[in-house]
Amino acid sequence: MSGNDYIKYMTGQIIAYMDLSTDEKKSRRKKHKERDALSNRWLGMVPFAMKMLWKKAN
Repeated sequence: MSGNDYIKYMTGQIIAYMDLSTDEKKSRRKKHKERDALSNRWLGMVPFAMKMLWKKAN
Protein backbone atom coordinates (compact mmCIF):
# COMPACT_ATOMS: atom_id res chain seq x y z
CA MET A 1 0.00 0.00 0.00
CA SER A 2 1.50 3.31 -0.99
CA GLY A 3 1.51 6.31 1.29
CA ASN A 4 -1.21 8.06 -0.70
CA ASP A 5 -3.50 5.00 -0.48
CA TYR A 6 -2.91 4.78 3.25
CA ILE A 7 -3.85 8.42 3.76
CA LYS A 8 -7.05 7.91 1.74
CA TYR A 9 -7.91 4.83 3.83
CA MET A 10 -7.26 6.59 7.15
CA THR A 11 -9.25 9.65 6.06
CA GLY A 12 -12.17 7.38 5.15
CA GLN A 13 -11.99 5.63 8.53
CA ILE A 14 -11.92 8.93 10.42
CA ILE A 15 -14.87 10.32 8.46
CA ALA A 16 -16.86 7.12 9.03
CA TYR A 17 -16.18 7.32 12.78
CA MET A 18 -17.14 10.98 12.92
CA ASP A 19 -20.46 10.19 11.21
CA LEU A 20 -21.45 7.74 13.97
CA SER A 21 -23.91 8.88 16.60
CA THR A 22 -22.63 9.56 20.10
CA ASP A 23 -24.45 6.51 21.43
CA GLU A 24 -22.68 4.23 18.96
CA LYS A 25 -19.32 5.78 19.84
CA LYS A 26 -19.94 5.20 23.55
CA SER A 27 -20.97 1.59 23.00
CA ARG A 28 -17.83 0.96 20.92
CA ARG A 29 -15.61 2.45 23.62
CA LYS A 30 -17.37 0.40 26.30
CA LYS A 31 -16.98 -2.80 24.28
CA HIS A 32 -13.30 -2.06 23.73
CA LYS A 33 -12.72 -1.45 27.45
CA GLU A 34 -14.48 -4.71 28.35
CA ARG A 35 -12.32 -6.66 25.91
CA ASP A 36 -9.12 -5.17 27.32
CA ALA A 37 -10.19 -5.84 30.87
CA LEU A 38 -10.94 -9.46 30.06
CA SER A 39 -7.49 -10.10 28.58
CA ASN A 40 -5.85 -8.46 31.59
CA ARG A 41 -8.02 -10.44 33.96
CA TRP A 42 -7.09 -13.77 32.37
CA LEU A 43 -3.46 -13.14 31.50
CA GLY A 44 -2.35 -10.24 33.66
CA MET A 45 0.77 -8.43 32.58
CA VAL A 46 2.25 -11.40 30.67
CA PRO A 47 1.25 -10.21 27.16
CA PHE A 48 2.48 -6.70 27.91
CA ALA A 49 5.80 -7.98 29.24
CA MET A 50 6.26 -10.26 26.21
CA LYS A 51 5.58 -7.34 23.89
CA MET A 52 8.13 -5.18 25.73
CA LEU A 53 10.76 -7.94 25.53
CA TRP A 54 10.07 -8.46 21.85
CA LYS A 55 10.50 -4.75 21.09
CA LYS A 56 13.69 -4.58 23.16
CA ALA A 57 15.20 -7.60 21.36
CA ASN A 58 14.49 -6.17 17.91
